[in-house]
Amino acid sequence: GLGAAMAHGHGRCSCCCGEEAAGGERGAAWGLYLRIDRQRLQCLNERREGSGALVFRAWEERGDRTQFVESDDDEELLFNIPFTGNVKLKGVIVMGEDDGTHPAEMRLFRNIPHMSFDDTAREPDQTFSLNWDLTGELEYPTKISRFSNVCHLSIHFSKNFGAETTKIFYIGLKGEWTEAHRHEVTICNYEASANPADHKLEQITPQTQFIS
Repeated sequence: GLGAAMAHGHGRCSCCCGEEAAGGERGAAWGLYLRIDRQRLQCLNERREGSGALVFRAWEERGDRTQFVESDDDEELLFNIPFTGNVKLKGVIVMGEDDGTHPAEMRLFRNIPHMSFDDTAREPDQTFSLNWDLTGELEYPTKISRFSNVCHLSIHFSKNFGAETTKIFYIGLKGEWTEAHRHEVTICNYEASANPADHKLEQITPQTQFIS
């Protein structure tokens, strides 16, 4: 209730029009990390196993410099991010360091589960040139028409600003989430292997292991 809101005001004006409210709203907008199917989240070429998952966290916790992913063999990183439903992706934030390890290019692919580096040769749905962002303030807006029905997002960091490896501290995903029907989840997992030219639904047999 109101009393709780005032108690939460930290002695500042709690009239809900201050910057605190805006900050809270901003954080809430970046809540898609909660909708990632973490069991199936992959980061290819991560130096430390499981570290790629650490960069998807609350916007308020983006400044935690102990949590990061660093690439291993070269500067490339590839994230395969399955969602627990359908996402309308509106924006991405990428935080790095103030040096050559900061990613310089980000390529987004939608609904191609289990992408490998070989698959990144294909045309991405959107490519961004990245600027240095140490505080998580730069937002890269997606073409919403292209990312309005995403059940799986792949993010390919193809190059950095000259270092041998790439380091990322935080990736923010902004958008809306809706629950998927069971068959939609199955079809999403089939998009990868099916030839887009012959989408015959009768060829699809339910693969229950994909459905969480």
